[in-house]
Amino acid sequence: MHLDNFLTYSKKLMKLAYPILIAQLIQNLMGFSDTVMAGRVSATDMAAVAVASSVWLPLILTIYGLIMALAAIVSQYAGAKEYHKVAKATYQTAWIAVSLGIILIALFYLITPLVIEQVSLELALKDLMFQYLGYIVWGGPGFCLYLVLRNYSEGLSHTKPTMIISIIGLIINIPANYIFIYGEFGMPALGGAGCGLATAIVYWAMFIAMLIYCLVSKVLKKAPLFTHFYWPHLSEIRYILSIGVPIAMSLLFEVSLFCVVAILLAPFGAQVVASHQIAINFSGLVFMVPLSMAMAVTIQVGFAVGDKDQQKAKEICRYAVVLGLVIAVVTAALSIIFRTQIANIYTHDLAVIELAASLMFLASLFQFSDAIQVISAGALRGYKDTKAILYITFCSYWLVGLSVGLILGLTDWLIPAIGPYGFWIGFISGLTTAAILLAWRLKIVQKRFALATSI
Repeated sequence: MHLDNFLTYSKKLMKLAYPILIAQLIQNLMGFSDTVMAGRVSATDMAAVAVASSVWLPLILTIYGLIMALAAIVSQYAGAKEYHKVAKATYQTAWIAVSLGIILIALFYLITPLVIEQVSLELALKDLMFQYLGYIVWGGPGFCLYLVLRNYSEGLSHTKPTMIISIIGLIINIPANYIFIYGEFGMPALGGAGCGLATAIVYWAMFIAMLIYCLVSKVLKKAPLFTHFYWPHLSEIRYILSIGVPIAMSLLFEVSLFCVVAILLAPFGAQVVASHQIAINFSGLVFMVPLSMAMAVTIQVGFAVGDKDQQKAKEICRYAVVLGLVIAVVTAALSIIFRTQIANIYTHDLAVIELAASLMFLASLFQFSDAIQVISAGALRGYKDTKAILYITFCSYWLVGLSVGLILGLTDWLIPAIGPYGFWIGFISGLTTAAILLAWRLKIVQKRFALATSI
């Protein structure tokens, strides 16, 4: 590996990745502002926002994973200079997005009457939670369509609009929260439920802003969206779903694993759950760095595959993994050195800080595996090899990670039960398994692609 090549590829990768990273951080900041502003009304309002978000986020992340297929498809078309095919793929993804947005609304109104009595929460909390969901669900179609246009733009290697429009979303989110939570300017005071209405408005605003950008942008003119209109085409939709569904399910497997572990730790008491949540929250923030890189790798590999340049695709993958590991060394070192100070930001309970700091030490160890697995998965998406990601993530997270966590955390089969530490060792085991298997799968796909391009 040559240092000059590494620096060249790293510069190109980070140029694509940093706007995605900033956009994701801003999305988290929106959630943070919702929690803080609702919390100023009451603890019940803050809890309602937290519980409702834990229902909403897995749904919207699953849809996001499905729509991510478009970036891989568009980048391959762009690499092959087949720009005339981009608009049709984007329209077919948009039809999927609209359908999913409508399904979200329909499901809410069909399911809510059936489950509302079964939810064992105090009445005020339950009412606020369902009010929040009743508002935010109307923003679902707008957010789904925004994701389509975002992936269209990112697939053509234009990631800065994602960052700029996320900033616009945050600028709208905070005053909208203020208006609907506290009832300003003649609006009703909705409390924590107002965050749901504000977020729905933000979703539609982000879609409209992205639509305007796609209409006026000169850099996207090489693959124009609005010169022709495309009705749904079932074979194209099936093709997109065949790529997107495995991505969506793999994201769901990962998110749901962390949710299940939080539930399994509940009997250990509030301090253990709080410590676990601190470590998970901080790990999630750190994870955004390799995740953003993985999204950029998908785009770059897709271009190279479309251009049938197997050597370039291979080099992108190799240098991206090396860069990911270099960054992991830095983030892991900082996590270990400042783990107590970081935990202290979240709470002043000394027992929680001590346990959270020890869990963050374990969290720093899996940052290396996390970098390899997420970047390898991003590369596989660039090759449009997504079914393998589905199988590998399910086996790694649920069969290996959860099993190890259960055995070490709750049983005396191998060693005396070690509670939360066992589950975090399970995370390390699952992510390491995923890293090994995804890297191995990437090698296989690269060999097949090299053989196909040599014929």
